[in-house]
Order: sequence, then C-alpha cells, then structure tokens
Amino acid sequence: MSSAVDTKNIITLKGSVAIVSEFFFTAINSILYQRGIYQPETFKRESKYGLTVLTTTDAGLLTYLNQIMGQMESWLLDGDVQRLVVVVSGVDSGETLERWQFNVGVEKDGDGMAASGFGDENVAHNNVPKQTSSKKGKSLKEIHDEIQAIIRQITASVTFLPLLNEPCSFDLLVYTNKEAVVPKKWEESDPRYIMNSQEVKLRSFTTSVHKVDSMVTYKEADEWEL
Repeated sequence: MSSAVDTKNIITLKGSVAIVSEFFFTAINSILYQRGIYQPETFKRESKYGLTVLTTTDAGLLTYLNQIMGQMESWLLDGDVQRLVVVVSGVDSGETLERWQFNVGVEKDGDGMAASGFGDENVAHNNVPKQTSSKKGKSLKEIHDEIQAIIRQITASVTFLPLLNEPCSFDLLVYTNKEAVVPKKWEESDPRYIMNSQEVKLRSFTTSVHKVDSMVTYKEADEWEL
C-alpha cells in the first residue's frame, strides 16, 4: 500500500544506546589488542560491522568491561554521558602515553545537537534526550559502515602511533553530567592529559539519536623514549 510506513530505519533511544555501547566495547577491545596492552593470544576473532574484530577472552577483563558497559548504558539512557576516554599509561613511568577520546552528543529531532561532549571538559551539560525515536531514518547498515571506518582507523593506528616501549596499563574515564547518579564504587579521577601531545581526529558516526566523535592524542616518542 502506498500509505504504508516503513519503520525498519527508525532507531529508538534504547536501540541507539545498544549500538553506542556495543561500539564502545568493540573499540576498547581493538585498542587493547592493537596497542599490545594484553597478549594477542587472549583475544578471539569475531565478525562484526562487516569486519573481523578482536574480542578479549580474559575473564577478569570481560567482567570489568561488562560492568562498565552496563553503567554506561544506564547513563546514556538518561542523557548523562559526555565522553568516554581510554587512557594508556606506562607501568614503569606512570606517564599517560595515549588518550583515546570518544565524545557523545544527543541529536535533536531537527538539525543540531541537543547535548554534547564537545568543547570544555569542565562544563557540564544537562540536556536529556526527550525523543523515543528518530524521525530522520537511518539504516543499520549505514550506521555499521560508519562504525566500520572508525574500527579500521583504530587498526591502522599502529602506522602512526609511537611504539610503546614499556609495559602499559589502561584506565577508562567516563565524563558525565554533574547531576548523574554515580555508584559508590566509582571514584573521581584527574583527566590524565598529555602535555605537548599530538592529536589525530578519527571518523564519527551517528545513529540519528546519538553522535560519537573520535580522536586519539599521544605523546611523541622522543619525549618519553628511554
């Protein structure tokens, strides 16, 4: 019928949160693998976004990431997430060597952003998404194609990032609105900035509900090389 409405491209808020959370999980795993934070034999290959991606099989790490993603989903549903940052630090030096930043914005029904994780990190935003679905319509394949491009860039990062010449660990920083309800087991952290860093902007993706912009900053090799 000509009057039938095709709803296959309508992304709900809950559906968008699931897409963003899955992307974060995949991106974190890709960073940990590509940067050698965990041994390569502790990852398994999976097909996702039309790519072969690496996912950890380390039970402790999986438990930790699943706990983080569960809390992130709750904050995303409430519109409280501004950005997620993956911090890579040297175990011996204690220095921050890389900072992978994923800024989160909530799109309006029309053009523009209702809330965003862009700009001053000390400025809190309190715009909760009011819509339950997007009116723009965007296919899941289009979204996955955009995510695929970001994962490819993370994979290719070894071509421009300095070698990590010491054992490294990682931390996850989540920037939220000041009104967000934070569980007691979470604690405040300094931003772990890198002085005199280089920055590479990566691609972005949108679900028509959320927009995620990506970038990585890193310490140049000649500043921390032993």
